[in-house]
Amino acid sequence: MNIAVCIKEVPDTEAHIKPAADQKSIDEAGIAFIINPYDEYAVEEALKIQEAKGGETTAICIGGERANETLRAALAMGINKPVRIKSDAKIDDSLSSAKMFAEVLKDMEYDLVLMGKETIDDGSTQLGPMLGELLNIPCITMVTSLEIGDGKVTAEREISGGKEVIEAPMPCIITAQKGLNEPRYPSLRGKMMAKKAVIDERDASAGEARVQVVSVQRPPSRGEAKVVGEGVDAVPELVRLLKEEAKVI
Repeated sequence: MNIAVCIKEVPDTEAHIKPAADQKSIDEAGIAFIINPYDEYAVEEALKIQEAKGGETTAICIGGERANETLRAALAMGINKPVRIKSDAKIDDSLSSAKMFAEVLKDMEYDLVLMGKETIDDGSTQLGPMLGELLNIPCITMVTSLEIGDGKVTAEREISGGKEVIEAPMPCIITAQKGLNEPRYPSLRGKMMAKKAVIDERDASAGEARVQVVSVQRPPSRGEAKVVGEGVDAVPELVRLLKEEAKVI
């Protein structure tokens, strides 16, 4: 079974993010970049399926030279092949990213395409469904449990008040939600092998972008806290402030 995993490099979740001078991007100075955390669930699921069913896994990432390190992180976890779609420009349009992935995937043999349900930097959740439309294959989103059968997948996802079970023929796209698995840590041997790996570089057209970032701003600062007292004696004053000053009740 051949599995492709679409991954993205994103700022480390512990990084201190601030707007760049152009006010349309983030200041990347001193920021480490990692595999999008939701994509790690996709990588882990690909490796689990490979261990059970055999076959080959390929990680695909869009970006400049720096994205090679994101691909090497996936290789260190156990992915077999790395593919970088060359792009020095940051792509903010999910459709443009989907077109680039689709262009590369059309030249590959795959039974399954895995990716995270969203990326932590833009959180659009659009890439999987868009890619499915471009490739004309089914897409099941926000999957928390996955079974591979004879030419089909059975996926489970959480919905309001319960769970939903969906079947789809392969090839298809699965977007991974937290709870699908627990991503493994890269092994020392995997890290050493990843350093020596040759990255397969591909060209792909993003097309005309339909989404542009207008501005990047810090969230508004919070006001100062006010202590109104302690215990039950503070309740009347708290209620008064919530009603008269905060006007939330």
